[in-house]
Amino acid sequence: MAEMQKTLITKEGLEKMQKELEDLRTTKRAEVAQRLKEAIAMGDLSENSEYDEAKNAQAFLEGRIVQLEQQIRTAQIIVKGKKNRIDVGSTVTIEDMEEYVKETVTIGGSAESNPFEGRISNESPVGRALVGAKAGDIVEADAPNSVIKYKVISIDD
Repeated sequence: MAEMQKTLITKEGLEKMQKELEDLRTTKRAEVAQRLKEAIAMGDLSENSEYDEAKNAQAFLEGRIVQLEQQIRTAQIIVKGKKNRIDVGSTVTIEDMEEYVKETVTIGGSAESNPFEGRISNESPVGRALVGAKAGDIVEADAPNSVIKYKVISIDD
């Protein structure tokens, strides 16, 4: 049997996943089960849109539960490497060299990536460019139609 790929994740990210999984298994499953029960009570299921929506919600919920269970089962907690160098788990402040806009991001595994919360994946173009860099370095990240240069302002380990 093939070895499962590890899910790189911070300790905080793993705890967040575990809380989400617990909520899905308890609260959300009960809510969807209640929706299904109410839809079935309405009668004819062949033309019952509430039943169809509840079944779709159930399928999505169960899929997310399976995904979280696998990610938690294969989780490998990120241990930061060298000091003064960016590694998975590092929080860094970078500056776009063209727009001169500063941004602070935390580099995590792909399972906990959320750019809207400032969490980028080590597998993303920017994450790949940053890993291994140190404060003061200029790195290049591939964008769809160009290359974006970032200056590493600081590393907050």
